[in-house]
Amino acid sequence: MSAPEYKSFEQSLSEFENIAAAIPPISIKELSARIAKLQGLMKAQGAKAVYLDTSTSLTYFTAITLGASERLHGAIIPSSGAPIYISPAFEEPKTETLITIRGEIAVWEEHEDPALLVADLICGLSAEGDTLAFDPATPFVFSSAITSHIGSRLKITGAKEMIAGCRQIKSATEIAIIQAAMSASLGVHKAVWQGLYVGVSTTEVTNFISAAHTKLGMRHIFAAAQFGEATAYPHGVPYPQILKTGDMVLIDLGAHIHRYCSDITRTYVFGEPTDRQRELWSLEHKAHRAAFDAATLGVPCEDVDFAARKVLTDAGYGPDYKVPGLPHRTGHGLGMDMHEDPYIVRGNKMPLEPGMVFSDEPMLALYGECGVRLEDIIYMSESGPVFFTEPAVSIDKPFG
Repeated sequence: MSAPEYKSFEQSLSEFENIAAAIPPISIKELSARIAKLQGLMKAQGAKAVYLDTSTSLTYFTAITLGASERLHGAIIPSSGAPIYISPAFEEPKTETLITIRGEIAVWEEHEDPALLVADLICGLSAEGDTLAFDPATPFVFSSAITSHIGSRLKITGAKEMIAGCRQIKSATEIAIIQAAMSASLGVHKAVWQGLYVGVSTTEVTNFISAAHTKLGMRHIFAAAQFGEATAYPHGVPYPQILKTGDMVLIDLGAHIHRYCSDITRTYVFGEPTDRQRELWSLEHKAHRAAFDAATLGVPCEDVDFAARKVLTDAGYGPDYKVPGLPHRTGHGLGMDMHEDPYIVRGNKMPLEPGMVFSDEPMLALYGECGVRLEDIIYMSESGPVFFTEPAVSIDKPFG
């Protein structure tokens, strides 16, 4: 293996520049179209209103980002008309500054019951429908209280399918933002590869990744660095490792721009790979490619999982989720959440459509030895699957 040209983390960090500020956010026109699409789905399913809590769905439809707390704070989307924002009274001035899509702000004082306020507002809407649908991210403490106050006045259901029906089909603007995030994070990945040295700790690596994303103007989400035997475990181990020559290296990282995430994993060897390491890496690479090739328009999501898993089971691993083998689904949707619909897993018969975005990461895990995961994100174009970032070519060329 020809080693990468060494460049220290400090040098790489000094070369990164803020790129996020130049990326346009989602426009008011697009936000309004999202609400209109949701309202169309609501009318088709007889929903009078959808309640959105402080989740990424609230941001998706209204551009408002709020942190979860013990105080009820969110929005009601009627089947027709403008949103109604729910806010603690003392937070009203801040809520007003956050509003992009105009609508009434309904407030409650500290001694009042906000669930009763929400229930009465929804039941009093002139909008059509006989059902309240909850954002699946709504805490039970809020949904149960609202449901209790509504009583028999409305039916209660979940809004998961309606929300996913909007969010899992990305627009050209969303694709462009994700592309910017993915390209930037791939640059961070390459800087890690160039900056590794004998004795570096996984903690030093993850600290660099966080600092690099911040320098790029991105909001860092997570970084995982695993060396040697620790690479066998999909979500890592609860202790740091020190890099040695010959170690398998697995780096997984993600950050976001305008709440749209990147998520990329590379696995390679620090030093010259052994024949065994090359064999395992090549098998994972074959499974990764099989998933991409299976991701054609109209096929069920589960077929992509089947294709990747078959490569590994045909080689004697598994079967199913048994280890050594692939212990988890092949992929997950990606957008404003790191993990969202559509999920690339057995049982998901949702056909792939243009605009869907999801990961391709059929990890080969061998507990006690090592693991190999190659993760790239696919988007479905009008003509088929496209990678946001160039996949690894070989264990010697993890960056194309």
